[in-house]
Amino acid sequence: MTNYDTTDAIVVKGLSKSFDKIVALQNAGTVIQKGSIFGLIGSNGAGKSTFLRLLAGIYRPDAGEILIDGQPVYENETLKQRIFYISDDQFFFPNSNMEEMAHYFATIYEKFSYEQFYQLTEMFRLDPARKLSTFSKGMQKQAHIILALSCQPDFLFCDETFDGLDPVMRQTVKRLLAYAVVEHQMTPIIASHNLRELEDICDHIGLLHQGGVVFDRDLSSLQGDIHKVQGAFSTAKTKEEFAALDVVTYDQRGNLSILVVRGKAEDTDSAIMAMEPLYYELLPLTLEEIFITEMEVLGYDIKQLIY
Repeated sequence: MTNYDTTDAIVVKGLSKSFDKIVALQNAGTVIQKGSIFGLIGSNGAGKSTFLRLLAGIYRPDAGEILIDGQPVYENETLKQRIFYISDDQFFFPNSNMEEMAHYFATIYEKFSYEQFYQLTEMFRLDPARKLSTFSKGMQKQAHIILALSCQPDFLFCDETFDGLDPVMRQTVKRLLAYAVVEHQMTPIIASHNLRELEDICDHIGLLHQGGVVFDRDLSSLQGDIHKVQGAFSTAKTKEEFAALDVVTYDQRGNLSILVVRGKAEDTDSAIMAMEPLYYELLPLTLEEIFITEMEVLGYDIKQLIY
């Protein structure tokens, strides 16, 4: 029997899935804790949608194990009532409107809240009686998000949720997801190819490439332990002169040294100041810069992986 930590909402081990001769996932694995907002990134065709559909119990794995709250998800109707999957391609019943879709979902999800449904339709300024086929792509995405949040699932799997939304709507959706995590202990997984969209909402990030999770890190520790250093010195410095630091990347431009280093900011500051720089600054890295650095260390070109 698989050992299961109750703090882990989702445990994925050795997950594989193929479609004919196309391998979508190969021995993928990760662990996602309850209440975490997990960002899943990867290029088109990396397997993000397949991964989410396996988690939602839509596909049966060819091999491996998926446990959600300690239970296998495939053909588990009780568990699926706690899961909502927002596909990249929106599907609604023909000629239906939002109210009719709400009535349908209310028969599946016991915690469906009509109060929240109408509050959100008003917030997004969508007419719940208007046929969904007349909505734009962005409006249909908003409608699907409203329905998902109204179901109040414990697990929300979002596939390119921010695509088709304008900047204001993107920020609104991010706030609503964060609220649902705090108020309803929801665990969202958000798949996207855009690191910038995930940076201000996710607390954990995984990179899917060639069918496997090649990188899986807590965002706060990731951002707190890596920095960019720019320093000008009276004479040009070699990389070896920065031996007191854990140097990840190094570049020298005349007397200007540009480094990415691992370690606490105060330790880095002390080491650089001891070298008596003419000019020096310690800069935080964006999530994109961190991933470019970390993946280059692993031998990958992240620009080819996610763009």
